[in-house]
Amino acid sequence: MKIRKRLNRALVVLGASCISLAAVGAAKAAITIPMVPVGNVGNAADTTGFGAVSYAYNIGQTDVTATQYTAFLNAVAKTDTYGLYNSNMASSFAAAGISQSGSSGSYTYATTKNGNFPINYVTWGDAARFANWLTNNQPTGAEGNGTTETGSYTLNGATTDAALNAITRNANANYVIPTENEWYKAAYYNPASSSYYLYPTKSNTQPSNVLSATGTNNANYYNGGYTDPTNYLTPVGAFADTTSPYGAYDMGGDVFQWNESVYSGSYRGLRGGSFYTTYDILRSGYLDIEYPTFENINIGFRVSQVPEPASMGVLGLGVAVMLVRRRGARR
Repeated sequence: MKIRKRLNRALVVLGASCISLAAVGAAKAAITIPMVPVGNVGNAADTTGFGAVSYAYNIGQTDVTATQYTAFLNAVAKTDTYGLYNSNMASSFAAAGISQSGSSGSYTYATTKNGNFPINYVTWGDAARFANWLTNNQPTGAEGNGTTETGSYTLNGATTDAALNAITRNANANYVIPTENEWYKAAYYNPASSSYYLYPTKSNTQPSNVLSATGTNNANYYNGGYTDPTNYLTPVGAFADTTSPYGAYDMGGDVFQWNESVYSGSYRGLRGGSFYTTYDILRSGYLDIEYPTFENINIGFRVSQVPEPASMGVLGLGVAVMLVRRRGARR
């Protein structure tokens, strides 16, 4: 098991206090999040120590997209108290493509590229606030209790690394950031043989990085060249015949995805590799870690869903940290 810390910064329960209806608008179904079910309850862990999950759950069929994240921003970020928007979402060479217009208190947001690109430049805290918003039925209102700060996670304005690393999943959570085990099982577990694949493409063979709607073992990663040297990102689900064993798209490549695991008390886990990483980063034996306030061009997220309230307990790391080393981002 390899655990790598990326340091390249150049890439760039409703609370007791009352909340007025003016502050938090009526819920409306602004977006839908397609989910795939993950069953086979009680499966054994992989040799890496990851993948055992004792309950049924759903996981996002795709990464969260620019369109979905734009709807979130327009609902809660007219002021953007907690920095849910990053200007690199509009300007970076591989940006998902979201613009911000207006001034604080009246910001509006729009997609500027393909709305099906996975969102990037998001922190772990951004992902947790998005999950809260979904859990609260997508209300319109300022970032606060009932919109982004309560729900699956009680954030209470957490913005620092220490504060975000102290956040745990609430017992009544619905939409959440996947645990490491939830993500790992959905990506690699083969229910037909009660074993694990090496790649999250239902394969033990290195995928091709050629963009194909019919190839059954393909992913967006760097293999001597980019899958799309113009956009770098590929739309979610573009590899239409390549999925994880449970039917989720792009669990390998395109963008890394946050998970809930905390490492060394300072970092949150990342999985899946991205458009600039090589094939070995897609493997089950690789995980990455970063500060939860870190955001860059390679990092997005997907959500999972616990259909019924469940108490998750302490999240096990599964394996000891064997190696933490720097790895510069390919540009």
